[in-house]
Amino acid sequence: MNEVQPIKSKRHINAVKAALAGRNRLLFVVGVNSGLRISDILTLKVGDVRGKDFVSIREGKTKKPKRFALNAAIKRAVRDLVPADAPDSEYLFRSRKGANKPISRVQAYRILNEAVERAGLAGKIGEVGTHSLRKTFGYHAYTASADIGLLMRIFNHSSEKQTLQYIGQTQEDIDDVYVNISL
Repeated sequence: MNEVQPIKSKRHINAVKAALAGRNRLLFVVGVNSGLRISDILTLKVGDVRGKDFVSIREGKTKKPKRFALNAAIKRAVRDLVPADAPDSEYLFRSRKGANKPISRVQAYRILNEAVERAGLAGKIGEVGTHSLRKTFGYHAYTASADIGLLMRIFNHSSEKQTLQYIGQTQEDIDDVYVNISL
């Protein structure tokens, strides 16, 4: 399997978002705005996010505590896409197969790839998977001038090189810096 890439264009992000609705749109919005691993996103419950400014979790992979702010996009998506009668104990990304269980990682992957296909972006934005959501967050945080040290802490990385590679910094991105500086 190829390494997945961040979605670098905001136009492409909006196209994928427009190809989704309801729970699946919420999944995408939370993913690209939180920087969480899909395994941590899928364990969120309605009560973890509804009416909240911050979410505190224990990361599944690292077992480290993590606290993050819910930005305006996540808050708006929660308000608009979570049914008002959904109990706080229900999984935010509840499976439609009966019991109160979240969707699987495989189902999240299918949802994302089907949306990329519907948006007409298959093959145009590189290999996309659920980890693309986390990488997309990192890429856009970095290009919006987030300090690399902060991103290292967010992602629990041990080196700047690892973080830059992770968020998909390429020679083309480096070239763009030179092209766009015209003093």
